[in-house]
Amino acid sequence: MPQVNIPQSTGLVGVARRDITPPVGIYHRMWGAATHDRSTGVHRPLVATALAIRHGGDQAGAGAAPQVAELQVIVGIDHCLLWDEPMDALEAAVLAATGLAPGQLHIAFSHTHAAGLMDPARGDLPGGELIAPYLDRLADDIAAAVSEAVENLRPAQVVYGSGRSSLARNRDFVDPMSGEYVCGFNPAGSEDDTVLVARVTDAEGRMIATVVNYACHPTTLAWDNTLISPDYVGAMREVIEQATGAPCLFLQGASGDLGPRHGFVGDVSVADRNGRELGYAALAALESLPPAGQRFEYTGAVVSGATIGTWGLKPMPGDELASRQSLRCRTLNIDLPYRAGLPTRHSTETQLANWQKAEAVAAHRNQRALARDCRAQVERLARQLARLRSLPPGSFVPLRAAVWQWGDAYWVLLAGEHYQYLQRTLRAHLADHPVIVSTVTGGWRPGYLPVSAAYGKGIYQETIAVVAQGSLEQLVEVLHQRIVNWQAEE
Repeated sequence: MPQVNIPQSTGLVGVARRDITPPVGIYHRMWGAATHDRSTGVHRPLVATALAIRHGGDQAGAGAAPQVAELQVIVGIDHCLLWDEPMDALEAAVLAATGLAPGQLHIAFSHTHAAGLMDPARGDLPGGELIAPYLDRLADDIAAAVSEAVENLRPAQVVYGSGRSSLARNRDFVDPMSGEYVCGFNPAGSEDDTVLVARVTDAEGRMIATVVNYACHPTTLAWDNTLISPDYVGAMREVIEQATGAPCLFLQGASGDLGPRHGFVGDVSVADRNGRELGYAALAALESLPPAGQRFEYTGAVVSGATIGTWGLKPMPGDELASRQSLRCRTLNIDLPYRAGLPTRHSTETQLANWQKAEAVAAHRNQRALARDCRAQVERLARQLARLRSLPPGSFVPLRAAVWQWGDAYWVLLAGEHYQYLQRTLRAHLADHPVIVSTVTGGWRPGYLPVSAAYGKGIYQETIAVVAQGSLEQLVEVLHQRIVNWQAEE
């Protein structure tokens, strides 16, 4: 009989969560246009959500010691990013505390721009003295969540589905006054509206976690906001967790050219509205999923006013369900060429000093608007200098990625910020499989990877990109070929 399989994975799964909200008063300035330095309060708490998985083909059960080679843990944290040095320190501390190997731990940033810029090099700025102690505590909290998730490993089944949300919109817009590109809602642009979801249930059918994978910059809240916030992700989680009673892990998709239609505001109610919009879309997709271990089968014709073709849910055969236990993982280091004409550290330092002097003069003359613009230029150059300092010598910059094949699904976890082309192309190539794409995972370097067509237009993401034109397309081909090779081995 005709049948329709529902994509599934099975194995051992554990989940845990910790509150990682920074102290009020910590350095918070994430936006060049911001006039404040310290946070003044908390909109919603920031959290770290750890999901541990391992192959479930043996007799190991809850509490059993995991086989190190098979165990994988992804931790979603409500932060924007960390520069290379603090990122390496955070990972090293968590690995040391948990006993995991480097290829087993994946720290995924929700990319909220309202959590604060956790850069220890800014320790001399207002609230900066709180950054280093906070990062130490963050490592402890993430390690505790990871250890608890591993302890909670139990037999589980994952069912995947998808929905749609119009929250994310293209953000490469041409200013009609200047004719230049700005970073904001482009009503004529195209956007990937896919909401990919996964429902995780235990052997008794109880929900123990959900996963939501969506591509949209969490930039609802911008320079006028002084509150610590997960942006729209917080309200999205609240909607889902109130309905399911289980923790929700959010994974940021390829959102380099995507952001909320209504964003760049200081009003937290807008962030909550955006989050509810996505949350309800994800809930609709979750509600559409059948019980685990089943598939749709045609059951025959029934003569009525019309002759009706009927379908029903049937259990999957045991051998087919067992095949969904497969878990294959590869860590890839992909070398991407530097773009020509990158600014030097010396030239950046000179420009930075000049803008700092200009800001001081404008402030002394009480020219507030000019001082604010100068301060924004100082921030741009300070970040450019931080990026340049972290780049390795040579002609190529390495990008770290992990690819999992878990049952019917592929999980692609990679550093940096990528245009939506990445997930759209991979999902088009692998239309019969769910493809979870988690970006800003394991770090931010090499930063933005725009599509080739974005180069030479003055688009923000392209102007700060360190990789050459065509790098994103090259990366997608490498990832796709890795998966094709796996399929050939089956």
